[in-house]
Amino acid sequence: MKILRATRMDRCIGCHSCSLACARQVHKKVSWRTAGIRIKSSGGITTGFEANVCLGCEPAPCAAACPTGAYSQRKGGGVLVKMKLCIRCGQCAAACPVDAIYLDDTGVPYVCIHCGQCVPYCPHDCIEMREKPEHVCVGGTCDV
Repeated sequence: MKILRATRMDRCIGCHSCSLACARQVHKKVSWRTAGIRIKSSGGITTGFEANVCLGCEPAPCAAACPTGAYSQRKGGGVLVKMKLCIRCGQCAAACPVDAIYLDDTGVPYVCIHCGQCVPYCPHDCIEMREKPEHVCVGGTCDV
């Protein structure tokens, strides 16, 4: 099974093309606030960028925290999201060990679903779909 990884962030210029592609292609919105991948500065304009993305935990703490079953464990890691079941409580975001679930102004959660639709939009080949290594998240810590 493949999951999204930001493997070459030393090449990133902070253009947010991946975030905008996710928002547009996956969520049908035109705002990086509605993306499952977020790019942020790693400490200043000259120090580079970091990608904040779901690690594909197994078991997924966000799925365990969801009171309605809107988040469910995806076979092989990560989660499936059924937005019609979401009550916007934010418990999924609070449970995520790496802050990879983003809540918009109305409380709608956005998380990477490891679809890979953002990958072709990165102009510097910073992100890729990779085979998921075998690991288990224990006590909120994910070993990747």
